[in-house]
Amino acid sequence: MSKIRVVMAKPGLDGHDRGIKILARAFRDDGMEVIYLGLRQTPDMIVSAALQENADVIALSVLSGAHMTIFKKVKDLMNDNKMDDVLLTGGGIIPQEDMDNLLSYGVGQLFGPGTPVQDTIDYINDWYKNNKEEVDE
Repeated sequence: MSKIRVVMAKPGLDGHDRGIKILARAFRDDGMEVIYLGLRQTPDMIVSAALQENADVIALSVLSGAHMTIFKKVKDLMNDNKMDDVLLTGGGIIPQEDMDNLLSYGVGQLFGPGTPVQDTIDYINDWYKNNKEEVDE
């Protein structure tokens, strides 16, 4: 199995990055290749980096309340770039109703505060196994 390439970012003006840094380290420790873009990324910057890095997953952390706009913009840019085989996931302070709306928009599972780190790792590994592993072999 090849390494899962994950682009991680904090879009918008949200400066709270402790959680995403913990996740980035956990993903790396699990064997994923993590490309952490850092704070204040725009959707264009995120999708551009994912294309350049040939990412399997884009993971965003949004605590600013702008999750509906940001996730939809990133998903639209992914669609424009025919990134149908890339998972868009993430988390933050996102009400369940908004998570459901984003899921129907094509965004993957989203995670709220207090989610065990292993749940996010398992989700990405399972998604990769079911959607990418056969293609990579």
